[in-house]
Amino acid sequence: MVHIPEYKGPRVRARELGLPLGRFKPGKYNAITDVEGVLVGHCTLIKGEGPLRPGHGPVRTGVTAIMPNMGNIFMERMTGGGFVLNGAGEVSGMTQLMEWGLIETPILLTNTMAVGAVSDGVARHLVERYPGIGDEHDVIIPVVGECDDSWLNDISGRHVREEHVFEAIRNAASGPVAEGNVGGGTGMVTCDFKGGIGTSSRKLPEVLGGYTLGVLVMSNFGKMHNLRVGGLPVGEVLAEKFKGAPTRGKTYGSIIAVVATDAPLLSHQINRLCKRVGLGIGRVGSYAAHGSGEIVVGFSTANIIPRRTQKMVYKLKLLLDQRLDPLYEAVMEATEEAILNAICMATSMTGANGNHCPALPLDEVRRFVDACKPIFASVKKRPQQSSAPASRERPTDEDREGEVTVSSARPTQVRGAEGIPFPTRPAPDDVESRGEPGAEQAPSGPSEGSSSGSPSGSDS
Repeated sequence: MVHIPEYKGPRVRARELGLPLGRFKPGKYNAITDVEGVLVGHCTLIKGEGPLRPGHGPVRTGVTAIMPNMGNIFMERMTGGGFVLNGAGEVSGMTQLMEWGLIETPILLTNTMAVGAVSDGVARHLVERYPGIGDEHDVIIPVVGECDDSWLNDISGRHVREEHVFEAIRNAASGPVAEGNVGGGTGMVTCDFKGGIGTSSRKLPEVLGGYTLGVLVMSNFGKMHNLRVGGLPVGEVLAEKFKGAPTRGKTYGSIIAVVATDAPLLSHQINRLCKRVGLGIGRVGSYAAHGSGEIVVGFSTANIIPRRTQKMVYKLKLLLDQRLDPLYEAVMEATEEAILNAICMATSMTGANGNHCPALPLDEVRRFVDACKPIFASVKKRPQQSSAPASRERPTDEDREGEVTVSSARPTQVRGAEGIPFPTRPAPDDVESRGEPGAEQAPSGPSEGSSSGSPSGSDS
């Protein structure tokens, strides 16, 4: 029998291990609930032990609810979007979300075989709250994401019911978010260690907009040897210590991520933000395997799109595309930390057929961090330094948190949609017509009617 090392110490979040987790600061709770108006609730189902008996147990599953706009998302909708890195998974309602660019239902996370029951529960919750759905109002397609927890859970028993959906929604609150073996993440596995629900946030400095961004994940992907913790190859070492220990075999698993921000973004910008979540997932060790599903849903709380209005036009606040880079970096950082929080907070679990999933041994992680501290200490950190190369178009002082006020920060020079600066020198004919001294005589263009060359005065 293979001896499986077990870590008995208290569970802590990744940041408390001293890991290098990026340059932007987290919000008050380091959670998606740092974005104003976002609530999170769980319903956790743990019952029975021993051999798998479909329909009886053991049960290791649950439901997690993310409620934008304090739960009033049906009547006061928000801009939304998403991204699919690898599509061997499902988020119901995502087709309409991508088409309309609107979030109009809560976002629920659960196991693969419970998507229908959870969707039905959300529909009932909304119909009871808004009886006009399907009559004076349009019908709804709830947004429900799933991962496969069958290694630990009697998934075919379909133990999630409507009342569990109601409980998760009823439990939704702001403030700290429970992580690890809770809600939809109860039976999830990450890199052969116990995974589950994790969350993190980033608060940009005022000079970069002061926006808050949060990520919540239901993490259920990967193999141990690929695991990276704060960039350290912890998985390769732990794979030797856990050699021969039972794992879920060929199943690679999946991850669902939810991104929230108060930055004023349109749907196409949220789609682009969600793409960068894939970079954060990759930082922890995912390579988006053939059978995995890496699916991201995002929304912005900055603009409300009312369901009822007498107007034909509504006005939106909009962040310029050129100002998205700090958010891209922040969402990558927050995603990585959210996944690490899931596996750092999760405890070991034994489920169906006695399948055992160990917790990440935090003492081993600490050893890695302590060994690397001299290296970390030798690097002089410059908080909030821009990730973009210095150039004339990017002010050099805009990223120094606390040293520059918004009023004194110089705006980025006007750039085209492709990020290319507009011409800073006049066209040759303009120089000639003004008779500027020292200007070279522009060569004469092709004769009128010629099919070759560009018209005189063109920017090409």
